[in-house]
Amino acid sequence: MDLPCLDWVHHVEEKWAELSSEEKERFNLLTDIENLFNHGLLITCSDDVKSLSTISKTYSVQKCNVKASEFRLRGNLFFKLKDYGSAALHYSKGVCHADNCTEELSLCFANRSAALFYHGHYKACLEDIQRSLEAGYPNKLQEKLKTRRAACLAELKKHECSKTLNSDLQTNNRNLVNLHGVSVYFCPNKGRHVLATENKSAGEVLLQDEAFCSVLIPSKKTNIETSETDETFGTEDQHCHHCLRQSLSFVPCPKCSYARYCGERCRTDAWGLWHQWECTVGADLLATGVLGHLALRVALKAGEKEIQNLKKRNRTYSSLENDALVQLNLGDNCRNDPEHSNCFHGSSYQAIHSLLPHIAQHSPASRFLQVVTIAVLFRKLQGGPTPWASSKDEGVWQPEMSLLGATALRHLMQLRCNSQAVTALKVREERGSAVQSSSEIRIATAIFPVLSLLNHSCSPNTSLSFSTGFQSEPLNQSDAREGQTEHAKASHGAVMVTVRAAKDLPAGQEILHCYGTILYDRLSRDRMEVKQRQFHLQEQYFFSCSCQACRKDLAEGSPDAKEKMAAELKCVKCGKPLQVCSEGYVCSWSSCGHRIESPGVEIKLQALQRLLDQAVRLLEREKLDDALTILKSALSQSSCILTDTHPLRGQLADCMARVHATRGERYRWITTNTAVKFKKREREDTRFVEDLLLCDLKTGEWSLAASHLKCSLIPIQAQFGEDSIELGRQLFKLTQLYFNGQDCVQALAVMPRARQLLSLHCDPHCEELMELEEMEHCLQALL
Repeated sequence: MDLPCLDWVHHVEEKWAELSSEEKERFNLLTDIENLFNHGLLITCSDDVKSLSTISKTYSVQKCNVKASEFRLRGNLFFKLKDYGSAALHYSKGVCHADNCTEELSLCFANRSAALFYHGHYKACLEDIQRSLEAGYPNKLQEKLKTRRAACLAELKKHECSKTLNSDLQTNNRNLVNLHGVSVYFCPNKGRHVLATENKSAGEVLLQDEAFCSVLIPSKKTNIETSETDETFGTEDQHCHHCLRQSLSFVPCPKCSYARYCGERCRTDAWGLWHQWECTVGADLLATGVLGHLALRVALKAGEKEIQNLKKRNRTYSSLENDALVQLNLGDNCRNDPEHSNCFHGSSYQAIHSLLPHIAQHSPASRFLQVVTIAVLFRKLQGGPTPWASSKDEGVWQPEMSLLGATALRHLMQLRCNSQAVTALKVREERGSAVQSSSEIRIATAIFPVLSLLNHSCSPNTSLSFSTGFQSEPLNQSDAREGQTEHAKASHGAVMVTVRAAKDLPAGQEILHCYGTILYDRLSRDRMEVKQRQFHLQEQYFFSCSCQACRKDLAEGSPDAKEKMAAELKCVKCGKPLQVCSEGYVCSWSSCGHRIESPGVEIKLQALQRLLDQAVRLLEREKLDDALTILKSALSQSSCILTDTHPLRGQLADCMARVHATRGERYRWITTNTAVKFKKREREDTRFVEDLLLCDLKTGEWSLAASHLKCSLIPIQAQFGEDSIELGRQLFKLTQLYFNGQDCVQALAVMPRARQLLSLHCDPHCEELMELEEMEHCLQALL
């Protein structure tokens, strides 16, 4: 929900419609940020504040013991099902909703400690036991907490020498900005951009950048108060609201029910940087959208002193405006330039402040929405504590505090072109399945100092990966302004992006990345036709794309969506490819000439999609035989009308693999348990024969799963490319299936290509690469 909710948008639209032509014209002439914000204060009133308050009631963030109890009871249900992860998340929601120092809070902590214990999170369990006791856990129940504490300590003693990957990563220091063989340049026609200064091979790290600020994207549920009826969890329930790290054991904000953190340090840091001011308007920020929230957060973190310094200097690159390409200085080299006219301060707020707000490019209605939104939020903030500890009169809103609103408005206008989605791999949990359905999802919106300088290409030469929960130190402490060095030293919870070369890059080549999923068809996920891409880029980012891919498509004539679809359709009579014709599609074989109208094709595709969706629902409910029957029918039908490269063929094959893998897991459980029962009860030999047959069935299911998943590789490669992360992840899943099916030769054969593609796009310590290494060691020991 990057943009404001519809109710607020409609309110502002009505306000815009009520303006006279002269008033609209006066507004359109305003091009200075401060003048725009001050105008926003003039045209907003208490009625606008009341309207936002009414709308934001839908997004209540108030503590409520009744709701806390409901979440705790729901957690108990999942605990009984031994789904300890879901139980812990429900208990965490209870913790966040419970009032401070109440028995309900103590019960939520205590119950969560039990879920964490059975989940193997012993350190977190001990912390929750202590929190429960401090919150006033009833004396009559404390004995079981003491017993659990003793069991935790015993388990920790067993594993005191082992360290999890997460704990190792959490203690690593990371630099705010780290450039590897690339540098920032300036020229008048491109502005600032990034070039490779040395040859780079595919997969090499080009740069690492820390987000100046980020804001979690809440789930699409419009009403947080009614979200307890949904058993799924949104990003706000699973990720720390400061460092974005995933967790099961959050500590709550002491004032609101929304914000939660992976630990005390993140909670303390967030409170000091921004949440002490955001907390009072938390519901309003949810109503006005992530971009407005992020804009305010950037201004709060920057601080009054830093903003005033930049305002006085008002530095530009005017002295560099000639035809020459100029490399900008970084770090210590900036000491030789007292005016900092040819420096890029990648690790400071100055890098964010210098991004263009593109005031004139925003449509009048869009500009009006931004101005009114920030003005009303500013009015709401005036009912809470005074921001910026350096303010002269604490608790009193001085006139110069309007600088906060003007700065937030500047950043809101910047974010339209400079915000970056932080993504993570979400795996759909299905009990008993070794092939999980995974997809990359947006968990947050952030702004990065250096990443924002990368220009766009519809065929980028980079790939991005994100990591969360890191400590950070400034790369060049001399770069930081007074007061910012200390903040950077104390910074925790950094969100990092690593940019890797997606192909071999020669020195001097520009580093480019793709600006987003708006350039891909929602259904097929294929790249849009060139004219559509250029339209969307012009509309959102205010430029006409002339990248190499666009120039090539314009010169050669890129196929439209219908032509792309025809290439993946087969004639139902002869099986030959179809071609586009005036009525729809016609068989490419002249001796056949069978025709089919476009609506007929769409009906068949929609029917196949419905069958796939139905099979997925049955799989999630563990009705495997029913799912298998539907998928067999769908695959049979699809083979008559779709080529092997059609995305739907890949999705059907992937789902079929998941069904067979789940059956393989089920047979493994049956054989293990029946073998134990056989030994205990000394049954006749026929039962042992049955066990052997089940073992054969289990191996056969893994083999079937692997064969179907292998079929999905063809459409994935056709859709995303032979060097794509999507293909790498599918090969990783195929390796898992061969491994579980004890097919050592095939597993070792697929593993190198899976590792190569994952290494091209992912961090060396990502879960997939670590698991590949473990599987390889295990398989080599068996051979």
